Amino acid sequence: MQTTDTVLMIEPIAFGYNAETAENNYFQIEQKGSDIQSKALEEFNTFVGKLRSKGVNVITVKDTLDPHTPDSIFPNNWVSFHKDGKVVLYPMFASNRRVERREDIIETIKSQGFDVEEIDDWSFTETQGKFLEGTGSMIFDHDNKIAYGSVSLRLDEKLFREFCAKYGFTPVVFHSYQTVGSERLPIYHTNVMMCVADQFVVICLDCIDDELEREKVIETIKNSGKEIIEISEEQMQQFAGNMLQVQNKEGQKFLVMSQTAYQSLNENQVSAIEKYCEIIYSDLNTIEVNGGGSARCMLAEVFLPKN
Repeated sequence: MQTTDTVLMIEPIAFGYNAETAENNYFQIEQKGSDIQSKALEEFNTFVGKLRSKGVNVITVKDTLDPHTPDSIFPNNWVSFHKDGKVVLYPMFASNRRVERREDIIETIKSQGFDVEEIDDWSFTETQGKFLEGTGSMIFDHDNKIAYGSVSLRLDEKLFREFCAKYGFTPVVFHSYQTVGSERLPIYHTNVMMCVADQFVVICLDCIDDELEREKVIETIKNSGKEIIEISEEQMQQFAGNMLQVQNKEGQKFLVMSQTAYQSLNENQVSAIEKYCEIIYSDLNTIEVNGGGSARCMLAEVFLPKN
């Protein structure tokens, strides 16, 4: 099953620019002002409301003031919830993001009637300087058991391959870049340049500079039977790659994105997506600018079995 009807979202309590992650997240821009948290909270609540109004089950958990975790609004990097009852915890690049891993959040998920069989903790590799930031760094095609991973400081290739071997995914490894000033620099997370849905893939192929790697990615997607909906690097900078397909309890599917991403799309791209599912978009500007992540980063999918 590619899509789930349940997502975990973390309500921000002290959201803000994180200088540690900004080292290699070139989407982040620090905004000055005391109202960043209140604006982010307003965006968060509106977004949750839109998802719930379509019948998507959203489990929200409040962040904590201590320890201070400015990026906790992006839980998909530290945890993933699998249909076999496994919960995976991931090694994080920024030390102030490691404290986002909270046992009580997993307990909250369990209290909602989900079955947790095992917690598989990979975070010990942080001491070795090896990172694998969950579904930020890995994009899963669940139905075809393929995992796409763009190598960066936040996706260690060896660790990625080990994860894929353990969980039965075929790894598709490549390198993707964005233009920052006059340089081509690695994209920090795969999920800002590609999104895999049930019948289509939104991807910025221009980011994959190596022709052989690009051809391999195209071939893999085509062989999986999915339509490629291509976006430009400029659209990717507007978070048009940072999307997630979800469904409601009736099985109706939606592609979730930010207003910034939606407004960057042209008519052909919108109609290509709407052939398959409805679009849900929400204004996430404060979160995107300061956090350098968008709609997909805010959603941790829950595939766990029900009790």
